[in-house]
Amino acid sequence: MTCPSTSQGWPGLAGRIEGRMHVLPVRVYYEDTDFSGFVYHANYLKFCERGRSDFLRLAGVHHHELHRGGLGGRMGFVVRRMACDFLKPAMIDDVLEVRSRFLGLRGARMEIAQDIWRGDEKLFAAHVGAALVNAQGRPLRFPKQMRAVLDELIWSGEAES
Repeated sequence: MTCPSTSQGWPGLAGRIEGRMHVLPVRVYYEDTDFSGFVYHANYLKFCERGRSDFLRLAGVHHHELHRGGLGGRMGFVVRRMACDFLKPAMIDDVLEVRSRFLGLRGARMEIAQDIWRGDEKLFAAHVGAALVNAQGRPLRFPKQMRAVLDELIWSGEAES
């Protein structure tokens, strides 16, 4: 489950895995803000999506391979539930960190905790429920190879940074 075009990309482009947490740096650009000068609320969801995608990428699970059927049939991830807390606003030019932790896998579902930080300030927190589905949108149990990789990343509750 590798991708030649991304496996030799720029250092840090997909963030980094620290222990069992993925950390993705994100800079806030003008396009991310609304008329108030703060990050538009929907963009926090986009930042989290990038964090989840890059966490999976670094773990060796590539969306393009899932879409092509690289594990025995076309499949992909869908978000089925998300609970969000908007704690403090981010602004243009802020450098943020999206911190993602896999909390558990069961059947076709995964639970992920994601926080967005600016330095030592938590700005946003989300609890995400996602599912693996086949090309028809039906839940699909995680293939053994993928499950083995993701089981290694399950956050067991070590001290949070």
